Amino acid sequence: MPKLKTKSGAKKRLQVTKSGKVKHGRAFAKHLFTHAKTPGNKRQNRGTSYLAKMDAKKVIRELFPYGAN
Repeated sequence: MPKLKTKSGAKKRLQVTKSGKVKHGRAFAKHLFTHAKTPGNKRQNRGTSYLAKMDAKKVIRELFPYGAN
């Protein structure tokens, strides 16, 4: 049986930590900072975050066929 491929989009956007959490970049933080977002919104969208437990489980099962990294 052939090997399964990891989804290349998931490789680029998600990182699985050793504890099993899935780390991701925040959405809505790339452009339109001058007029469309509040200062609090800009602060909240900095940096990275972790997916919820159920979402992380689903992502690892479906997008990383041989487990984390």
